[in-house]
Amino acid sequence: MATIRSVKGMAALVTGGASGLGRATVERLLGQGARVVLLDLPASPGAQVAAELGERCVFAPADVTSAEDVGDALTAVRKEFGRLDLTVNCAGVGIAVKTYNSKKDKVHELEDFRRVVNVNLVGTFNVIRLSARLMSQNPPDPDGHRGLIVNTASVAAFEGQVGQAAYSASKGGIVGMTLPIARDLAPLGIRVVTIAPGLFSTPLLASLPERVRNFLGQQVPFPSRLGNPAEYAHLVQALAENPMVNGEVVRLDGALRMQP
Repeated sequence: MATIRSVKGMAALVTGGASGLGRATVERLLGQGARVVLLDLPASPGAQVAAELGERCVFAPADVTSAEDVGDALTAVRKEFGRLDLTVNCAGVGIAVKTYNSKKDKVHELEDFRRVVNVNLVGTFNVIRLSARLMSQNPPDPDGHRGLIVNTASVAAFEGQVGQAAYSASKGGIVGMTLPIARDLAPLGIRVVTIAPGLFSTPLLASLPERVRNFLGQQVPFPSRLGNPAEYAHLVQALAENPMVNGEVVRLDGALRMQP
């Protein structure tokens, strides 16, 4: 008989937890009875968000690209909760720059490319590797399960648009490393799953004019609208509770396939 899992009582770490997909995930996990360390940049509203969300939520100021910062955040997880069952990587940045803009005779800045790959890809891997060490200390359940790591890619990993070279490269890297890391961690009973969201109503998109947001929503076959961050959070819970999902990239996009 398969073990029926529940997020109730789980100890979780959510990066990028102060806004967007991350915040929705923190709120859902807390609502389902989990305990959460919300990791976000020191300059983010993370401390305020954690205070609003109550005593089962703790803020850890950190830059995901820093081994020291993330190590300190995981020390906070161990101190507060004694264990780590679930890590959700939502921290990320995006830019839109052409590889070479001939009209302006402008070449894509190498530093911009590096920054996006460093935050989105290297930052995600940094959190994964350090989370795995803490999760491995959990006593296994009857199924041998010790924990789950969820990463956030994007449909841009598969159908990157004009100007998305850096963003698509970073998200494609997350997709590419999902299976090998799942294989690395399988003997420890730690699962690794990646969600590739389509167009979601996050701060990244909220800055666009409503007319543009509506147009983008209409590109989605069904439901023909932008995704709600709560729907991403719901999938995180489903993945946490279903132990057979592993080494997989799940598109959450309303059948959207991006055009150039």
